[in-house]
Amino acid sequence: MPVVTMPKLSDTMMEGTLVKWCKAKGDKVEAGDILAEVETDKATMEMESFDDGTLAELYVEAGAVIKVGDQIALILAEGESAAGAAAEAAAAPEKKAKADEAAHKPVDHPVRAPAPKAHAPVAASGGRIKSSPLARKIAATRGVNLSVLTGSGPGGRIVKRDVENAPTGGGGAASSAPATRAARGIAGEEKSIALSGMRKTIAERLLASKTQIPHFYLSVAMDGGPLMDLRKELNIMAEKEGGQKLTVNDFILLAAARSAAQVPRINAAYDGEAIIEYAEVNLAVAVAIEDGLITPVIRKANTLTLREISTQMKELAAKARGKKLKPEEYQGGTITLSSLGGFGIDDFLPIINPPQAFILGVGAITKQAVVNDRDQIVVGHRLVISASGDHRVIDGSVAAEYMNTLRRLIEKPALLLL
Repeated sequence: MPVVTMPKLSDTMMEGTLVKWCKAKGDKVEAGDILAEVETDKATMEMESFDDGTLAELYVEAGAVIKVGDQIALILAEGESAAGAAAEAAAAPEKKAKADEAAHKPVDHPVRAPAPKAHAPVAASGGRIKSSPLARKIAATRGVNLSVLTGSGPGGRIVKRDVENAPTGGGGAASSAPATRAARGIAGEEKSIALSGMRKTIAERLLASKTQIPHFYLSVAMDGGPLMDLRKELNIMAEKEGGQKLTVNDFILLAAARSAAQVPRINAAYDGEAIIEYAEVNLAVAVAIEDGLITPVIRKANTLTLREISTQMKELAAKARGKKLKPEEYQGGTITLSSLGGFGIDDFLPIINPPQAFILGVGAITKQAVVNDRDQIVVGHRLVISASGDHRVIDGSVAAEYMNTLRRLIEKPALLLL
């Protein structure tokens, strides 16, 4: 009687949102069938069945947020009892709760006042509320009223996470937040937006990056005129031939990747005891989506042509915005590029995307008054590209070598066609 649990569908996934069930209760399923669609912190992915049988129970509804490893369904093989399986599945949380309590039992601590005894609560109707022992213990300690909570465990059972996510001091809907806002004189002006799995991951990873990695920064103003001229010429040719038009970003992506191949010390990571210098340039590119951003990866980017990198980027960006990226399409990046030029930003300093050691921040190409080679003030195109480096891995001179290599390819973009 296989119990289906929430799988870990990405390297950083801690919980997932069950977007929809693709099978209904009572359906026959085979190994490899798609049971559900799950939204992780990276993308919306299909969850396969690993067993044959009948989908006997669905423990969660579409839209529920489930932690990795929690039970979500039950598959019965031929001849197995649904009643026995359901009882075993329902008992599993209590077994786990008892194990958790035993694992967290204090040893050799100073004597202290005992915590309030956690009796099984009684619902207003007189019936007992279904809750795990650990949930009752936490509720008693924190002063949470279980009768006003909705359980997310099997059969509606209240489990540990339900109590931990509930307001304290009597439980239920009331909390001290409105009173605090009223005291500040801004009642009604705020709203609370629950963190999605993606936003939680972004917050955790970037906080760790900014506080644990010694960042240093460089910025270079480049002449974007030759790039704009070449792009215009190539796009005129593409229009005549019915080909795909190139973006400014396509040129910068290829230049960034080839520069990393020429200065391989940039294409590295810190590993505690060593510096890992990657053999391939796998370019991660930040793509803004509704709930945050994700970095799909162009593999062996330095080996591609301008057209190839343009095509791959468009395909990956479309998948990213549709939350259809597969794990292999957003994992394994060795250097990251983030561009805000399309949003009208001239320059910015990005935060390193760990475990990588280098990230580029690309601004917009703008028209500015510049001094040419003959000391004349003329209208020119300026592009500012900034970089953030991990000083444990990269020295300033190495980063400067990379940025000068990048500038050469941006200012002489015909080299990218070779």
